[in-house]
Amino acid sequence: MSKVVHQPLGIGLHVAIIMDGNGRWAQQRGLPRAEGHRTGVRAVRRVVEAAVQERIDILTLFAFSSDNWRRPTTEVGSLFELLREYLDREVRRCVEGGVRLSVIGRRDRLPAPLGVAIAAAERATASQARLRLRLAVDYSSRDAILRAARLRASRALEAVATREVFGRLVAAPELAPPGLPEAAGALPAIPLPTPAEAEVDLLIRTGGERRLSDFLLWESAYAELMFTDTMWPDFGPPELGAALREYRRRERRFGGLAATG
Repeated sequence: MSKVVHQPLGIGLHVAIIMDGNGRWAQQRGLPRAEGHRTGVRAVRRVVEAAVQERIDILTLFAFSSDNWRRPTTEVGSLFELLREYLDREVRRCVEGGVRLSVIGRRDRLPAPLGVAIAAAERATASQARLRLRLAVDYSSRDAILRAARLRASRALEAVATREVFGRLVAAPELAPPGLPEAAGALPAIPLPTPAEAEVDLLIRTGGERRLSDFLLWESAYAELMFTDTMWPDFGPPELGAALREYRRRERRFGGLAATG
């Protein structure tokens, strides 16, 4: 008989969320898509606060995919402005709540004011340790894997051969424009995440879609996946709590056999 192994909360728990459904939420209400994104920002605040209460260690939110550049220029500009406003406004709240904020993804294509806001928020919250909040902006998991492979192939990283270290390279934030220098000695210094940051335990997608959309593909190899029809602007503490309860009920075998009682 299979025995369910309850998953402990608050011990290296990494939750990732694809925040989907802002535009459709607005359209269903006869509102412009921009209003859905604005309401979605308020949902981010609620979920971050709930994550602290739930003792989640790492929360990674998919804010802007590298494929989202295909959207209308006005919508992209509105998204970036909302993100800049969020960073400017939430820094104090993050510090008070013990939240360390960081951004993963490309930075060379972002508007200069947004890049400044990201750097300022990361500096201001660098010493916080209650929750690690990571925002994926101009992010592509396939690009991150390709970048890690290029780093691995460089002479400077010849000794790095383990799956764990390669995974940490994949999860490392991209602090400089892509494209590695010719000389191994000129490689940019990339801080390697901890093993916990390189593995997702629970991945949630809102908005009713059932796909990963190039988000944390390596890191989610053994993640528990949950898909909900709830649009992101309506997602909050009750929905996060329900997802965590479901996560705890699941049996994670990591390729092994089910426990028997």
